Amino acid sequence: MAAQSAIHTSASLQAANAPTFASMEGQLDPALLRGLKEMKFDFMTPVQEQVLQRLPSMGSDCLVQAKTGTGKTIAFLIPAIQNILQYSTRKGQVSILVLSPTRELAVQIADEAKLLVSKFKRPIEVHTAVGGTTKESALSKFKLGDPKILVATPGRLNDYLSEGNVRAKFDDMKTLILDEADRMLDAGFLPAILQILHALPPKSGPKGQWQGMCFSATVPPKMEQVFAHILSKDHVAVSTIDKSEPPTLAKVPQFSVLIAKVEQTFTALYSILEEEIKATEGVPKIIVFGTTAKLVALYAKIYDRQLGLPVFELHSRLTQTARTRATAAFKETKTGIMFASDVIGRGMDFPDVSLVLQVGLPADADAYTHRVGRTARAGKDGKAILLLTEAESFYLKANRQFPIQPYPHSDTVVNDASATIVNDVLQTIEPEVKQKAYSAYLGFMKVATNKMRMTPEQLVGMANVFAVDGMGCEEVPPMEKSTISKMGLKGVRGINYATKSNPTPAQRGPASFAKATQAPPKGRNGPRAAKSSEKQFPSSNSMLARPRQQGRHRGRGGNGEAEAW
Repeated sequence: MAAQSAIHTSASLQAANAPTFASMEGQLDPALLRGLKEMKFDFMTPVQEQVLQRLPSMGSDCLVQAKTGTGKTIAFLIPAIQNILQYSTRKGQVSILVLSPTRELAVQIADEAKLLVSKFKRPIEVHTAVGGTTKESALSKFKLGDPKILVATPGRLNDYLSEGNVRAKFDDMKTLILDEADRMLDAGFLPAILQILHALPPKSGPKGQWQGMCFSATVPPKMEQVFAHILSKDHVAVSTIDKSEPPTLAKVPQFSVLIAKVEQTFTALYSILEEEIKATEGVPKIIVFGTTAKLVALYAKIYDRQLGLPVFELHSRLTQTARTRATAAFKETKTGIMFASDVIGRGMDFPDVSLVLQVGLPADADAYTHRVGRTARAGKDGKAILLLTEAESFYLKANRQFPIQPYPHSDTVVNDASATIVNDVLQTIEPEVKQKAYSAYLGFMKVATNKMRMTPEQLVGMANVFAVDGMGCEEVPPMEKSTISKMGLKGVRGINYATKSNPTPAQRGPASFAKATQAPPKGRNGPRAAKSSEKQFPSSNSMLARPRQQGRHRGRGGNGEAEAW
């Protein structure tokens, strides 16, 4: 583990005359100090200093406002571990419970906890309870072990607590920590957290009062009902956030690329990656954020082995084993491209990321900020690029607080060479993968219909162009009626409804793959649907759900584009 990674480095902390952990000798257990030394954590970050020096005792309640990447994990683990050392707890009992919004962040916290307690002569077990893993084997290990520290996601912990014998293992709990509390509530975990608090021992009970610690970048009003269950009225409030600080890291150069047509997305992304790989001094390490897990999966397939770099994939649709493997591999690699969804948009620390490239609309301004925060860490340089269509350009006008400038190479991101490479690869990708990406794209963009000033029919038309002209689908991918209804698009013209005679690619099975991957004629920007597809907002009569048919060629020198309807 690098010395004080993320925003702070040992060198920068030393230059700022930060206090050392060695200065806590006599206040912290020697084994804790040895663990910190082993982790090469010599100097305290501001949040660590504030927590360790402002708490009346290591068992005091606290509400801490701090950004990700500032050393929060160590800031809450040290007092929590030091606090439980004064108690004699029964074997098999949980002493410290940490709640985290994502599996990846939970695993990262657990890894730091294991290193921190590695120098204790009497082992302190660290367990995780996260979704995506086999519940039975993990729960069995939890029941049979001595999980003094448990790091959990709300959903999986509620699964555990549904069993009475498991709830009993929390009777001696001494500390409850909420990390990224605002993010958990934004993700809709409020009911789950309240359910957990109801199942746990009360804040003040016959066995004493457990310590509550809440760490959050922001403190929205709806968190008050949670604080009432976790924090005492005399809790210590700590903030290391400078309100005058810009919402993004000012040192990160930020650029935008606007493309005229949605079907140019894959070509433009390829060209940008190619340009940035060439321009990178040293070894490029890139994160590409997509809007949905299924689009991320498609990107990973398209650009795998095309750019001469290792490709990694990380999103919620992968198994936990695959996600853990990808996370660890990308942390260790010196070079490569990680295609990811927002599961790593906040809280995760990957060293030496030189570029963050966002494709499509970020969910909101905070999502943009935290994604950009994955680069230019630990004193290193970094860059951020946002790739949008003209329809999505409203995002730039609505977020003028970000210092986003036009990308210097915008005029060359759509070119014949890149289009040929990308289209050839697209013809080898299974129709089911494309169908899932299309459905996910349509569902995600539905939320932004009003902001793009589009009717539902225009939205469907744009998505159809994205599928046929962009992904090279033979027809507008069919969707289940239930999926269409959930999107609120029932009855909208242009949707291809799945039926027994018109099944989805998944229903057809692999037998249709060979036929579906026969490459149709390609033009300068790949297969085209019709003249009307040149419009950003197709009319109600364009891009209907009809199969592609080869049309006559027209244009310059016989190399023009096919009329395909």
